[in-house]
Amino acid sequence: MYKSVLDYFDNTVFENENKAALIHHNTCCTFGELKSNGQKMGTLLTQMMSGERNKPVVVLLPKSIEVVVADIGIMYSANIFNNLDIKTPVNRLENIIKQLNPKVVITNSAYENLICWENFHMQMINIETIDFTKLEIDSILLNENRRRLIDTDPFCIINTSGSTGTPKSVVLNYRSFFDFIAWATETFDFTGDEIIGALSPVVFDIYDFEICMMMMKGTSIVILDSSLAVFPARLLTELQEKKVNFLFWVPTIMVNIANMDLLSRIPLPDLKLVWFAGEVFPTKQFNYWKNQLPSVTFANLYGPIEITLDCIFYIVDREYEDSESLPIGIPCNNTDILLLTEEEKQCKPGEEGEICVRGTSLAMGYYNNPEKTQNAFVQNPLNKAYPELIYRTGDIAFIDEEGLYHFKGRKDSLVKHQGYRIELTEIEHEIVNNLKLVPNCCAVYDHQKSQIVLYYEECSTKELDIRKALGKSFPRYMIPNEYHSMENLPQNTNGKIDRQKLLENIQRRNKDENR
Repeated sequence: MYKSVLDYFDNTVFENENKAALIHHNTCCTFGELKSNGQKMGTLLTQMMSGERNKPVVVLLPKSIEVVVADIGIMYSANIFNNLDIKTPVNRLENIIKQLNPKVVITNSAYENLICWENFHMQMINIETIDFTKLEIDSILLNENRRRLIDTDPFCIINTSGSTGTPKSVVLNYRSFFDFIAWATETFDFTGDEIIGALSPVVFDIYDFEICMMMMKGTSIVILDSSLAVFPARLLTELQEKKVNFLFWVPTIMVNIANMDLLSRIPLPDLKLVWFAGEVFPTKQFNYWKNQLPSVTFANLYGPIEITLDCIFYIVDREYEDSESLPIGIPCNNTDILLLTEEEKQCKPGEEGEICVRGTSLAMGYYNNPEKTQNAFVQNPLNKAYPELIYRTGDIAFIDEEGLYHFKGRKDSLVKHQGYRIELTEIEHEIVNNLKLVPNCCAVYDHQKSQIVLYYEECSTKELDIRKALGKSFPRYMIPNEYHSMENLPQNTNGKIDRQKLLENIQRRNKDENR
């Protein structure tokens, strides 16, 4: 019985010991080397943590082979890896650490003094100072860790935006990843010969999928630096040189490549499969990719972080006009989608409702946050007979006459922007309550332009001041793209800010610009 990713990894290494597991620049790490270093790191962590299990260990490292070694070491110690974004402001990192209360942080010399780790009662491992040739593997310790693991134990934690300024930490278990990899293999015939062009940050669930594919299927990962997104021609050249044949990307960079017509100059003859997820891919730019790469299979995937990777998919198998929107498709195998009206009834074809999900793909909840967990993971209202949790996504969709789901937008203020899940009220909370920059504000999302738009009440504070202040509190992807000052923000009948009216303002402005 396979209980953890490590059980699959044993077989993978046995069959592929000298094959490249990770390729970064001109450095290659074989499956054998990766397992050895991971076991050494796991031994060290088990000793440091006195055998504690299922506890968070945070990793603060740039995207690299070392991150993967650290994460696999954490798996061997039977604990939960949580990768932190090195670009995250210090106060936000501290909020995450307070919530998780981790025992150990794995970092390097560039970040070892970023936070006073001792204040949080944490031990630190500087991975740059470790001589792996001198570390020992304690097989007895590691085998005991493996023996006590079960497949519903936590695998990883992914941080997402929270409405009060403290990110929520989503806990995902081993079984849910087994389920997703099994579905992916059945649907797309993965063989282990894939070469993945890994562009996503290590804080994304896409990264977790990529290392599971490597460990469970024997695929090779080409680690692509995030800086390459700014130089898309160099990015494509890297894919070409490394013979990458599988991509799983957020559409933002793909839109830029289409707008620059780069595929006509830098062909990708080895590419066979492209997945995209995390935000809407404008059909015009998608059609560019499909026309330039006619032999490639393209799949649109949908799913919030609280669902392991994705729960709905669509293999684009027909032509779409630029003015049409792509469906998100049908549920993944062993996942059920409930489309519920406000009256908790199943939607009829064409009727819009909230996407709710049931199945093994559901996250375990939010770490150390039972209240938010209970609000999001609730009893299935269609089932009164026995306990059955569903996750309410807050996303609105409808089913067409062919049985395909179509995404319409957010039910509330939670959005996906550049692949990151953002609670817009967190931006508002920071501006009004923490920074006290303006008396009132409202952040809304322009889906057509994929931009965060901030409306705020007139005061002495200027747009530039807001931008600068937010830059110290938030990562770049959370900084609003547009700013509009208003004498008074519109209110609805309940006296709350009328977000819908602000969204209608954006829609009118976009229409005027397109005339």
